[in-house]
Amino acid sequence: ALDHVGLPAIIRPSFTMGGTGGGIAYNRAEFYEIVQSGLDASPTTEVLIEESVLGWKEYEMEVVRDKADNCIIVCSIENIDPMGVHTGDSITVAPALTLTDKEYQMMRNASIAVLREIGVETGGSNVQFAVNPADGRLVVIEMNPRVSRSSALASKATGFPIAKIAAKLAVGYTLDELENDITGGATPASFEPSIDYVVTKIPRFAFEKFPGAEPVLTTAMKSVGEVMAIGRTFQESLQKALRGLETGLTGLDEIEIPGLGSANHADDRNAIRAALGTPTPDRLRMVAQAIRMGTSLEDVHAMCKIDPWFLEQIAGIVAMEARIREHGIPEDAVNLRMLKAMGFSDARLASLTKTDAEVIQKAREKLDVHPVYKRIDTCAAEFASPTAYMYSTYEVPFAGALANEAQVSSRKKVVILGGGPNRIGQG
Repeated sequence: ALDHVGLPAIIRPSFTMGGTGGGIAYNRAEFYEIVQSGLDASPTTEVLIEESVLGWKEYEMEVVRDKADNCIIVCSIENIDPMGVHTGDSITVAPALTLTDKEYQMMRNASIAVLREIGVETGGSNVQFAVNPADGRLVVIEMNPRVSRSSALASKATGFPIAKIAAKLAVGYTLDELENDITGGATPASFEPSIDYVVTKIPRFAFEKFPGAEPVLTTAMKSVGEVMAIGRTFQESLQKALRGLETGLTGLDEIEIPGLGSANHADDRNAIRAALGTPTPDRLRMVAQAIRMGTSLEDVHAMCKIDPWFLEQIAGIVAMEARIREHGIPEDAVNLRMLKAMGFSDARLASLTKTDAEVIQKAREKLDVHPVYKRIDTCAAEFASPTAYMYSTYEVPFAGALANEAQVSSRKKVVILGGGPNRIGQG
């Protein structure tokens, strides 16, 4: 198998969850060690030996099919981290942001073809793809013929109740017979969700609880929880998600790159290459730090293989941070609202201007800069939605008015406090 596939090789045990027992082998010694581990972990004593697609782009399609062969794509998901990191440990966004429409349609058709070939007659399935950014080659890397971890993310991201719909399809309904509860029955379940916002998922790790564990991400899942944030732009949802991790971050906070500070420029460059080339929980902050230090986006991309579009978005945040440090926060509502629309929290602005969050909050309130609430309705506001599933955003005014979709009433309110992302020792 090794002679046929070559090195590096991907070893994947059969019937294990989260990639347990698998890994990436870069030499023969690692190959034999990981294969043995995989055979021990697999209940059927089987492993798959696959070609390496390290550095390729990774996408997921959440598909629902009924007995009449009606198929819909509930949500497309894009991994910011390139192939080589388990999708449960990757930072992901929905919808996919770097696909052309032609590429999306090819992936959509391939997803539906996979369900038909596997024989998923009803219900939801998750199909994962790898795309070679050099030549566009598309390969199917995994298919889960069930409601999965990604299904939960897709349901939360779109408001489409995949598990509920799948249960009704299993007893004989078809998609066109079921109503979409989110739109109050204005659309059937066969109506593919439309998303006019960006969802970012960031995993939460607990390596501090395991001093002997190596904080390097591989094909075996290591995260213990995750956080999901919603914003009108990728920059906003990314910074909201980073804060939601509850690790003390206020955004793309500064981070020290190990090995920097030598007198030799080549040594510093090697340190940056090592930090960006190694998948770790803090790699995105390492990327931002490298950009702060003047590393070109071309070099950053060559080191980490993250798509240039995401790097440009991060560079935009870094450039705005530098501007805030130099000039302080804007004194007019339009520019301050623009900063808030990029996802900058009061705490982050306070950190950049060396002041307190309360000072920023008072300045914001003085200029009447407040968040508005947008509705998650599966149809991008094409139809009225009675469902109170909302997210806050500091949207820049369009046509002179802010569209606040929250319907304030005098009814009694209930506040439910969430526990944040799962972690070890919570409670």
